[in-house]
Amino acid sequence: MYRKGEVTYQPLPLPNRISKPDDQSLADAEGFLAHLRQRHSVRQFSDRPVPEPVIRAIIAAAATAPSGANHQPWHFAAIANPAMKARIRAAAEDEERAFYSGGAPDEWLAALEPIGTGADKPHLTDAPWLIVVFAERWGLTEEGTRYKNYYVPESVGIATGFLIAAIHQAGLVCLEHTPNPMAFLNEMLHRPPQDKPVMILPVGHPAQDATVPAVAKRKKPFDRIASLFP
Repeated sequence: MYRKGEVTYQPLPLPNRISKPDDQSLADAEGFLAHLRQRHSVRQFSDRPVPEPVIRAIIAAAATAPSGANHQPWHFAAIANPAMKARIRAAAEDEERAFYSGGAPDEWLAALEPIGTGADKPHLTDAPWLIVVFAERWGLTEEGTRYKNYYVPESVGIATGFLIAAIHQAGLVCLEHTPNPMAFLNEMLHRPPQDKPVMILPVGHPAQDATVPAVAKRKKPFDRIASLFP
C-alpha cells in the first residue's frame, strides 16, 4: 500500500460536509434504526442470482470503514464458483461434525439449541455468493518491507459491520459463519500467510420458505445495552 517514507501528515479540509437540523437528524436516525430492524440472518437461500456489480459495490462500501492508522487490514474474497463453494462447505461440515459430536461443551450446545443450528451447512452452496473476510495481520510496502498493522480485530470488525449493513441495503440477506480452522482458504483463494480468514458470509436472496429463529427477535432493552450521561 505504501512506499517507505512517502506518506506524511497533510491536513485536508473536511470533504462532503453534512449538516442537518436536529429534527432531521432524529428522523434519519430513527429511519435507519427501522431499516436495520428489518435485517435478519438467514440460512435458506433462493437460487436467484446476484449480479457481480452488486457484490462489488457491497465490498467497496465495506472498504470505506475506518481502520487503525488507515492501514485497511482486510481483504474480501467473493466466490460464486460452485466447485469452490462445495469444497468450503465440505471442510466446514467436517469441522462442525466434530464440534457437535463432542468437541463443544454442553453449555455452548445448550446456548445454540434455540438458534436451531447443526452440522449441515447447505447455505454454503445454496447462496449464490460467499464472501470470505480476511484480517491482514501485517502489511508489506511496495518494496516488500514488512510493517505492523494496528487494531486489526477492531478494524476488521468495523468493516464487517459495514459489509453486513451494505448487504441489507442492497435488499439481500447473509449469514455470519465462523468455522475454525479455515487455513485452507488461504491456499484456495491465493491469499498470503499474513491474511487470517475470520468469517464466511453466504450472500443472496432469501428463499420463499426462509425462516429465522424466534429467539433472534428478542433483543435486550435499551437500558441493558447503553448508559447515557447527559
